[in-house]
Amino acid sequence: MVGPAPRLRDLVAATKPRGRDSAGLGAPPWTRAALAGRLVELSGTGAAASLTFAVALVLDAQRRGETAAWVTSRDSSFFPPDVAANGVDLGALPVVRVPLPEHVARAGERLVRCGAFDLVVVDLGERGGVPLPLLTRFLGLVEKHAAVVLFLTEKPASMPSIGAPVSLRAETRRERTRDGEFACELVALRDRRRAAGWTRSEVRRGPEGLR
Repeated sequence: MVGPAPRLRDLVAATKPRGRDSAGLGAPPWTRAALAGRLVELSGTGAAASLTFAVALVLDAQRRGETAAWVTSRDSSFFPPDVAANGVDLGALPVVRVPLPEHVARAGERLVRCGAFDLVVVDLGERGGVPLPLLTRFLGLVEKHAAVVLFLTEKPASMPSIGAPVSLRAETRRERTRDGEFACELVALRDRRRAAGWTRSEVRRGPEGLR
């Protein structure tokens, strides 16, 4: 695989799924519709799978005829060919790259405010954050438009969420199971709609560079 940064290895599960998804007891569907009206944060470090689950959500939205957008900074590892390899229609996915990580959240808020998007992925990376007043505005907007904002952060589960308005906080991770295949797991650390601790997992075949 030709890619700009090691962090994109987080995206291994975004290509060539094998087997079927398996959800732990009490796990909700990982769909845009099931998460409507919520702020969601996916975190992970090292062998994470946050991009994997984010891309899966974008694909789900597109298959349902819904609109999605992706906001990131210029120094991120977002690599369109890997996203397209998962089946995402890049022509229908606006990607906004802002100069600095601290500007990512504000750009995302503008997209949600316009009411044209059902899903907005806000890739905060390692340094980005969201001030509480802005996060509160995000919450009001997703409730108003029945949208979903998915924040991606690079930090361990031991670190706090970006803020109390986040309805679902989950950690992601991946592990190689056999040559060219990876088990990707999402573990709910906090869920305001059901008990935390539920998990969702799936096995995916990674891109050529990781086999």
